[in-house]
Amino acid sequence: MKTLLSTILLALSTLSAATVDGIQIHSTSTGKGPKTVILVHGWTCDETTWSEQVPALAGQYRVVTLDLPGHGKSGSPKDGRLSMDLFARAIEAVRAEVKADHVVLVGHSMGTPVVVQYARLYPKHTTALVFVDGLVTMGGRAPTVPNVSGPDGRKNREFMVRAMFKESTTPAMRTKILEMMLAAPEATAQGAMEAMFDPAIWKGDVLSMPILGLYAEKSLAGNRAYMKEHFPNMEYNEIPGTGHFLMIEKPEEFNRLLAAFLDKQEF
Repeated sequence: MKTLLSTILLALSTLSAATVDGIQIHSTSTGKGPKTVILVHGWTCDETTWSEQVPALAGQYRVVTLDLPGHGKSGSPKDGRLSMDLFARAIEAVRAEVKADHVVLVGHSMGTPVVVQYARLYPKHTTALVFVDGLVTMGGRAPTVPNVSGPDGRKNREFMVRAMFKESTTPAMRTKILEMMLAAPEATAQGAMEAMFDPAIWKGDVLSMPILGLYAEKSLAGNRAYMKEHFPNMEYNEIPGTGHFLMIEKPEEFNRLLAAFLDKQEF
């Protein structure tokens, strides 16, 4: 039944041709609900990150997934420079194309600072945010950008990805995630990493909109003290027995928590 539903929803999906700075942004819109949810992937990932969420949500919501610039099927900037502003503007181009006045944005990993930057730039379109095991602060220290290019680049990338796995990450999941993340161009891996570690985006500002935090068990990214101070309307949840890709590892629990939060929002 689930496979049949997924097939039907996929057949009803529409593809996007939004652009930002002349870069074609690949996105997919599934479902016809009156409320729109935009799912934003993480570093060197793509829209297939959300394969377990789209069918679960599309019966009630319009669900939009996209590939950020340099990732997946989207184009890359001519100068090769990636930034959080560019990522946020790519989301805005997709939002405008689907004609959704207000959206909830869900960001996994690097997608968390991406959706935060979107909320800063486009507050009038932002109803709520969902952080999925994403970093929310650098702790006031000057970040050191990991080296993920050059002779040891691929080896370093693979090491980083494997460190994201837990016992709950099955061999099939590990293969899917590794193939997806290592398929990204080296320039994307390095450029997106530099964008994420740009000190200018770590402002320490307060975001007052509703926020849901969905984090891995004992996640190092779940800085509760910072969250309480800077996100006063945040609900925080850790899903037991999960690693960094909790939406793939335990999709039913993840989808239940996400759907309950979405149901409470006024778009």
